[in-house]
Amino acid sequence: MNQNIRINQNIRAKELRVIGADGATLGVLSREDAIKQAEAVTLDLIEISPNATPPVAKIMDYGKFQYELKKKQKEAKAKSHVTETKSAQVKIGTGENDLNMKARRVSGWLKDGHRVKIDLFLWGRYKYMEFSFLKERLERFLNLITEEYKVADEIKKSPKGLTVVLERGKKVEKSSESKVPEHVQETPQENI
Repeated sequence: MNQNIRINQNIRAKELRVIGADGATLGVLSREDAIKQAEAVTLDLIEISPNATPPVAKIMDYGKFQYELKKKQKEAKAKSHVTETKSAQVKIGTGENDLNMKARRVSGWLKDGHRVKIDLFLWGRYKYMEFSFLKERLERFLNLITEEYKVADEIKKSPKGLTVVLERGKKVEKSSESKVPEHVQETPQENI
Protein backbone atom coordinates (compact mmCIF):
# COMPACT_ATOMS: atom_id res chain seq x y z
CA MET A 1 0.00 0.00 0.00
CA ASN A 2 1.28 3.47 -0.91
CA GLN A 3 2.34 5.42 2.20
CA ASN A 4 0.75 8.71 1.05
CA ILE A 5 -2.68 7.29 0.23
CA ARG A 6 -5.01 6.55 3.10
CA ILE A 7 -7.97 4.21 2.69
CA ASN A 8 -10.97 3.26 4.85
CA GLN A 9 -10.08 3.27 8.59
CA ASN A 10 -6.68 4.91 8.00
CA ILE A 11 -8.28 8.21 6.97
CA ARG A 12 -7.73 10.71 9.80
CA ALA A 13 -10.09 13.56 8.83
CA LYS A 14 -13.41 13.73 10.68
CA GLU A 15 -15.27 15.18 7.68
CA LEU A 16 -14.74 14.39 4.01
CA ARG A 17 -16.07 15.65 0.70
CA VAL A 18 -17.11 12.34 -0.85
CA ILE A 19 -17.33 11.40 -4.53
CA GLY A 20 -19.44 8.36 -5.24
CA ALA A 21 -18.52 5.32 -7.34
CA ASP A 22 -20.47 6.76 -10.29
CA GLY A 23 -18.57 10.09 -10.09
CA ALA A 24 -21.41 12.04 -8.48
CA THR A 25 -20.62 14.26 -5.49
CA LEU A 26 -22.28 12.94 -2.32
CA GLY A 27 -21.38 16.07 -0.35
CA VAL A 28 -19.57 16.56 2.95
CA LEU A 29 -19.98 13.50 5.18
CA SER A 30 -18.46 12.33 8.43
CA ARG A 31 -15.74 9.70 8.09
CA GLU A 32 -17.99 6.97 9.57
CA ASP A 33 -20.86 7.77 7.18
CA ALA A 34 -18.52 7.81 4.19
CA ILE A 35 -17.06 4.40 5.16
CA LYS A 36 -20.60 3.00 5.53
CA GLN A 37 -21.46 4.32 2.03
CA ALA A 38 -18.36 2.56 0.61
CA GLU A 39 -19.11 -0.70 2.44
CA ALA A 40 -22.69 -0.63 1.15
CA VAL A 41 -21.41 -1.00 -2.41
CA THR A 42 -18.47 -3.27 -1.37
CA LEU A 43 -15.79 -0.76 -2.39
CA ASP A 44 -13.08 1.22 -0.59
CA LEU A 45 -13.04 4.83 0.57
CA ILE A 46 -9.84 6.39 -0.78
CA GLU A 47 -8.53 9.79 0.28
CA ILE A 48 -7.49 11.36 -3.04
CA SER A 49 -6.90 14.97 -1.97
CA PRO A 50 -5.79 15.12 1.68
CA ASN A 51 -4.73 18.80 1.59
CA ALA A 52 -8.14 20.18 0.58
CA THR A 53 -10.55 21.50 3.20
CA PRO A 54 -12.35 19.28 3.81
CA PRO A 55 -10.25 16.44 2.34
CA VAL A 56 -11.68 14.77 -0.76
CA ALA A 57 -12.31 11.02 -0.76
CA LYS A 58 -13.63 8.77 -3.52
CA ILE A 59 -15.53 5.50 -3.31
CA MET A 60 -13.89 3.00 -5.66
CA ASP A 61 -11.91 -0.24 -5.81
CA TYR A 62 -8.41 0.30 -4.39
CA GLY A 63 -6.80 -2.06 -6.93
CA LYS A 64 -8.36 -0.11 -9.80
CA PHE A 65 -7.18 3.15 -8.19
CA GLN A 66 -3.59 1.88 -8.01
CA TYR A 67 -3.74 0.70 -11.63
CA GLU A 68 -4.97 4.10 -12.85
CA LEU A 69 -2.33 5.88 -10.78
CA LYS A 70 0.49 3.76 -12.26
CA LYS A 71 -0.92 4.27 -15.75
CA LYS A 72 -0.93 8.07 -15.31
CA GLN A 73 2.65 8.02 -14.00
CA LYS A 74 3.79 5.88 -16.93
CA GLU A 75 2.14 8.24 -19.44
CA ALA A 76 3.70 11.27 -17.77
CA LYS A 77 7.12 9.63 -17.88
CA ALA A 78 6.70 8.75 -21.56
CA LYS A 79 5.73 12.33 -22.43
CA SER A 80 8.61 13.91 -20.58
CA HIS A 81 11.65 13.88 -22.84
CA VAL A 82 14.89 14.63 -21.06
CA THR A 83 17.14 16.81 -23.16
CA GLU A 84 20.73 17.16 -22.24
CA THR A 85 23.41 19.38 -23.62
CA LYS A 86 25.97 17.40 -25.59
CA SER A 87 29.43 18.83 -26.27
CA ALA A 88 31.62 18.67 -29.34
CA GLN A 89 35.09 20.15 -29.61
CA VAL A 90 36.92 21.11 -32.79
CA LYS A 91 40.36 22.64 -33.19
CA ILE A 92 41.90 24.92 -35.79
CA GLY A 93 43.99 22.11 -37.27
CA THR A 94 41.31 19.39 -37.25
CA GLY A 95 41.33 17.48 -40.54
CA GLU A 96 38.44 17.49 -42.99
CA ASN A 97 37.54 13.82 -42.38
CA ASP A 98 37.43 14.35 -38.60
CA LEU A 99 35.27 17.45 -39.04
CA ASN A 100 32.81 15.47 -41.18
CA MET A 101 32.68 12.68 -38.59
CA LYS A 102 32.03 15.16 -35.75
CA ALA A 103 29.38 16.93 -37.85
CA ARG A 104 27.56 13.61 -38.37
CA ARG A 105 27.64 12.97 -34.61
CA VAL A 106 26.29 16.48 -33.90
CA SER A 107 23.56 15.96 -36.53
CA GLY A 108 22.52 12.74 -34.77
CA TRP A 109 22.32 14.52 -31.42
CA LEU A 110 20.21 17.30 -32.91
CA LYS A 111 17.94 14.73 -34.54
CA ASP A 112 17.40 13.14 -31.10
CA GLY A 113 16.34 16.56 -29.76
CA HIS A 114 19.42 17.36 -27.68
CA ARG A 115 21.08 20.76 -27.39
CA VAL A 116 24.66 20.77 -28.65
CA LYS A 117 27.47 23.01 -27.43
CA ILE A 118 30.30 23.29 -29.94
CA ASP A 119 33.68 24.61 -28.80
CA LEU A 120 36.42 25.81 -31.12
CA PHE A 121 39.32 24.96 -28.83
CA LEU A 122 42.18 27.46 -28.96
CA TRP A 123 45.55 27.14 -27.31
CA GLY A 124 48.74 29.17 -27.28
CA ARG A 125 48.99 31.85 -29.95
CA TYR A 126 45.69 30.76 -31.55
CA LYS A 127 43.87 32.58 -28.71
CA TYR A 128 45.16 35.91 -30.02
CA MET A 129 44.11 35.45 -33.65
CA GLU A 130 41.52 37.74 -35.21
CA PHE A 131 37.97 37.01 -34.02
CA SER A 132 36.50 37.16 -37.55
CA PHE A 133 38.95 34.48 -38.77
CA LEU A 134 38.16 32.19 -35.82
CA LYS A 135 34.41 32.76 -36.26
CA GLU A 136 34.71 31.83 -39.94
CA ARG A 137 36.44 28.56 -38.98
CA LEU A 138 33.61 27.69 -36.57
CA GLU A 139 30.95 28.62 -39.14
CA ARG A 140 32.68 26.34 -41.67
CA PHE A 141 32.12 23.46 -39.25
CA LEU A 142 28.47 24.50 -38.71
CA ASN A 143 27.89 24.30 -42.47
CA LEU A 144 28.86 20.60 -42.38
CA ILE A 145 25.94 19.76 -40.05
CA THR A 146 23.16 18.15 -42.08
CA GLU A 147 20.30 18.31 -39.53
CA GLU A 148 18.27 21.51 -39.39
CA TYR A 149 19.13 23.60 -36.35
CA LYS A 150 18.76 27.02 -34.83
CA VAL A 151 21.41 28.88 -32.90
CA ALA A 152 20.33 29.03 -29.25
CA ASP A 153 23.40 30.95 -28.07
CA GLU A 154 25.39 32.99 -30.60
CA ILE A 155 29.10 32.49 -31.27
CA LYS A 156 31.07 34.11 -28.48
CA LYS A 157 34.41 33.93 -26.74
CA SER A 158 34.79 31.45 -23.91
CA PRO A 159 37.71 30.44 -21.70
CA LYS A 160 38.53 27.61 -24.10
CA GLY A 161 38.17 29.67 -27.29
CA LEU A 162 34.88 30.18 -29.14
CA THR A 163 31.61 28.48 -28.34
CA VAL A 164 28.11 28.22 -29.84
CA VAL A 165 24.99 26.36 -28.67
CA LEU A 166 22.59 24.76 -31.18
CA GLU A 167 19.05 23.38 -30.87
CA ARG A 168 16.89 21.39 -33.25
CA GLY A 169 14.76 23.60 -35.46
CA LYS A 170 14.68 25.49 -38.72
CA LYS A 171 18.09 26.50 -39.99
CA VAL A 172 18.39 30.26 -40.23
CA GLU A 173 19.93 31.02 -43.59
CA LYS A 174 21.68 34.31 -44.16
CA SER A 175 20.28 36.15 -47.17
CA SER A 176 22.80 35.91 -49.96
CA GLU A 177 21.74 38.84 -52.10
CA SER A 178 23.96 39.35 -55.07
CA LYS A 179 25.43 42.82 -54.84
CA VAL A 180 26.80 44.55 -57.88
CA PRO A 181 30.36 45.73 -57.30
CA GLU A 182 30.77 49.49 -57.19
CA HIS A 183 33.13 49.61 -60.16
CA VAL A 184 30.53 47.93 -62.40
CA GLN A 185 27.76 50.36 -63.17
CA GLU A 186 24.71 49.61 -65.19
CA THR A 187 24.39 51.79 -68.22
CA PRO A 188 20.97 52.47 -69.62
CA GLN A 189 20.44 50.97 -73.06
CA GLU A 190 18.61 52.90 -75.68
CA ASN A 191 15.93 51.28 -77.76
CA ILE A 192 16.97 51.05 -81.38
